[in-house]
Amino acid sequence: MKQTDDPRNPGPKPGDQKGGFRIEKMMELPEINGFYYELKHLPTGAAHIHISRDDPENAFSVVFKTVPADSTGVAHILEHTVLCGSRNYPVRDPFFSMMKRSLSTFMNALTASDWTMYPFATQNEKDFYNLMSVYLDAAFFPRIDELSFKQEGHRLEFETDPADGQQHLVYKGVVFNEMKGAMSSPDQVMGRSLLNALYPDTTYSNNSGGDPEQIPQLTHEQLKAFHARHYHPSNAYFYTYGNLPLARHLEFIEDTVLCQFSPIDPATAVPSQPRWSEPKTAVYYYPMDPEETTDKKTQACVAWLTADIREAYEVLVLSVLEQVLLGNPGAPLRKALMDSQLGSTLSDGSGLDADNKDTLFACGLKDVNAEDAEKIEKIIFEVLSDLAENGIERRLVESAIHQIEFHRKEVTNTPFPYGLKLLLRFCGDWLHQGQPDVTLQFDSLVRRFFQELETTDLLENRIRKYFINNPHRMRMTLEPDPELYEKKRAREEQRLAAIEKDLTEDDRKKIQQDAQKLVQLQESQEDLSCLPMLSKTDIAPDIRVVHPSGVVENPPVELYEQPSSGILYCKSVFGIQNLEPELIDLLPLFCHAMTQAGTADYDYVELARRIDQYTGGLGFSVSASRMFSQSSATCLPVLNFSGKCLSRNISSMFDLIRDLVSRYAFSDIDRLRDLLLEVRAEMESSVVHNGHRLAMSLAARNFSTASALNETWHGIHQIKTIKNLTADLDTEKLKTLAANLERIARTVFHENNVRTALIGEPADLETALPLAKDICQKMPPAAGCGFEPPNLAADPEIPREGWATATAVSFVAKVVETRPMDHPDAPVLAVISKLLKSMFLHREIREKGGAYGGFSLYQMENGQFYFGSYRDPHIVRTLQVYDAAADFITSGDYDGENIEEAVLQVCADLDRPDPPGPAAFKAFYRRLIGLSDELRRNFKQGVLEVDLEQVRNAADKYFSTSGADAAVAVISSQDLIEEANRQLGDRALIPYRI
Repeated sequence: MKQTDDPRNPGPKPGDQKGGFRIEKMMELPEINGFYYELKHLPTGAAHIHISRDDPENAFSVVFKTVPADSTGVAHILEHTVLCGSRNYPVRDPFFSMMKRSLSTFMNALTASDWTMYPFATQNEKDFYNLMSVYLDAAFFPRIDELSFKQEGHRLEFETDPADGQQHLVYKGVVFNEMKGAMSSPDQVMGRSLLNALYPDTTYSNNSGGDPEQIPQLTHEQLKAFHARHYHPSNAYFYTYGNLPLARHLEFIEDTVLCQFSPIDPATAVPSQPRWSEPKTAVYYYPMDPEETTDKKTQACVAWLTADIREAYEVLVLSVLEQVLLGNPGAPLRKALMDSQLGSTLSDGSGLDADNKDTLFACGLKDVNAEDAEKIEKIIFEVLSDLAENGIERRLVESAIHQIEFHRKEVTNTPFPYGLKLLLRFCGDWLHQGQPDVTLQFDSLVRRFFQELETTDLLENRIRKYFINNPHRMRMTLEPDPELYEKKRAREEQRLAAIEKDLTEDDRKKIQQDAQKLVQLQESQEDLSCLPMLSKTDIAPDIRVVHPSGVVENPPVELYEQPSSGILYCKSVFGIQNLEPELIDLLPLFCHAMTQAGTADYDYVELARRIDQYTGGLGFSVSASRMFSQSSATCLPVLNFSGKCLSRNISSMFDLIRDLVSRYAFSDIDRLRDLLLEVRAEMESSVVHNGHRLAMSLAARNFSTASALNETWHGIHQIKTIKNLTADLDTEKLKTLAANLERIARTVFHENNVRTALIGEPADLETALPLAKDICQKMPPAAGCGFEPPNLAADPEIPREGWATATAVSFVAKVVETRPMDHPDAPVLAVISKLLKSMFLHREIREKGGAYGGFSLYQMENGQFYFGSYRDPHIVRTLQVYDAAADFITSGDYDGENIEEAVLQVCADLDRPDPPGPAAFKAFYRRLIGLSDELRRNFKQGVLEVDLEQVRNAADKYFSTSGADAAVAVISSQDLIEEANRQLGDRALIPYRI
């Protein structure tokens, strides 16, 4: 096939040199409308991949292979510490400082099991090279001073114990506290345990993030030595993506970094794990709330080492097997496990993990009794043996390939910008000296797959090879230990007591002096002029708008022509104002059951298989928003439907939609029970991950009807609802629940209660429109439908609460009611939120307090102002910081440059690009709630015009009160909440248990 010339990089060919770089390989990538370049820097051995694509959101990353030999968290702590000042940017925190001097759409640093990555993305060319300069200097020429190591990694400090008034030694450090939080989460413990169990002889047996019990063993000298070996061009993998020309990228990287280095052997190659000759078993433990029962709280799974990550074709085959075996509720292995009634849902870590040198496959159940692990293993092997012996249904294979094809074809920017998602697709293969270009050539791999499928027992043979006859497998249980927190806390106190006992007077003075020096460093006013910065003139003056290309009145359907890569999107909203109040709490479960419980025509197995065969996903959700076209108190809650499919499957997708909304059925009581237990397990495991969001939702819930409903549906109160439903579950209770779900469906699915948006390319819209209209017109009409707000109101009481769960850290939220987006003060409040975060909260909560994150957020839709912390070792201190934040912002201790930095941050959020589908979804929803483009435009213009006087006036107006009107919610452990309440006195938190 003749290769098309790359219009952004005309002329180069394999073998050409660009400075010290030689083009090793180049090719067209027609699947993504891009071009691939693989280069090597001859003097140092650095690798570089560039993907040229007509995308203005340009991305960069430098990746290092990092292979820790222990669990002290050296790679993770180094990732943090290199971002604390460098040779050309000798300021305390250039990374976070650049967040406020940039229009980046993404900035982060990531530590995996065997690599560390420094990625960013931006739509501004000047910003791209500003950020690259700072990133390269941080990675290759960091200061790594001892105080930064102590702040980010670990340190000893004396702290007064409120219980006895005495000073005691404690550990502090951002990563130390972050990993305490991470290891509070059962899914994190499960993931780390799987690696430790299956890779005992390689770097993967270690906790690359750091085990809190081992982190204090890491020394500053060890950290610097790890950097010298690992952060070298000979161990570096550069990546660039987008519409900027390659030549300047290469010149910039070479002139900034590479010309200053000679080659070394970093010795970072990861060997394959030596394979076992017989299977093994292992037991690990996770911390559990002592107030909870340990009955049926174990996870049990079987896990295998499978193919080498460099074998792209084998990884594809395993991906197909993952989808066939586990990919939906009707998948044979998943169904057999769930039908056993031994557990509630698949165990954490189930599926294929293709991130390491040797790939891993695991499956099992959670919420089981530990003694049932052998039964679970037996079920797994019975299913695998049956499939190997009797064959896999061809339809399941084609459905699996369809799912993989769809999700590779779809352009999305969550959780990463598209350019960085491409990097993550081939990163592991690349770092282990594989062929990353082959990983990107999906079509050729699929052609080979189907050729072998026709001529061999391809998947059946791989089941035998990788599972049935593979002795490198582990039957593992993860069991609850209600005393684990206390055991770890006691061990930590014993270690600290032993250290304190041996301290000399000079040692004590050194610890106190280091603490003072660190505070002085954190509080020092720095000259940031060495850092590059954009200005307001670099901000696009207007907003991005998306208008419907056509509107049909009866039934109401909006059409959006978008370049969607051959994918059609369908979005519908249904009014819920006719719903009886007692059914409101059940809406999230209803949404889950709609696509999981089956219909009158298809049982849940067949429905799940059809959804996977013909769509990229069908789903329902529920949300509540403020109406901008009516009074400020008006709330519009709606039931949302989303569907998407490839062009060839439009008719089949609408057949499924018709079946869902007109032939719904919840009569399979056994299935309903399984869904309830599955939802409960998933929600309970999400608490520690989302603690900050859940705490903010709790605090905000009584400030507006929309906030109250969103807490009811998506917050801790929904977890309580599901727990109540699953308590003493019997047939009668399930029948009542089924009847209530039917009532919801009968209330909302009416012709005059729905609005629809179709998004895609013109031919697809033409095909889809009559199908969508036909479904709407065949739903029965009903009185009182439409999109008028329901008669609902929030509770007037302002929360001040502490919610207990199993965690070693806290999540502290405070919410203040301000004004929404259509108020003249709204742009100023948005700027204040960025000022507070970057100038005060980051320093006080993260740098000084040791939490993983501290932030403020202005929710412009409802006019609420949030303060939040994430994986925080403190409660009372953080609440004091929030009070002090009000003093800071009303003090006026900031200047015009600080305002401009905050304006940049707000506009970076406003201008963050959306792919075609989500961009049109948002436009459709804005039209529904009356959020006009004129209002959005005025808001942005207001942000651009914010000045010092406006900020000071708004600060006095909204933050100078005593705080009596502020809502507070904390998620933490019972012990930490009780200790906080002893200190808070008459301002104590009302205690609850999650």
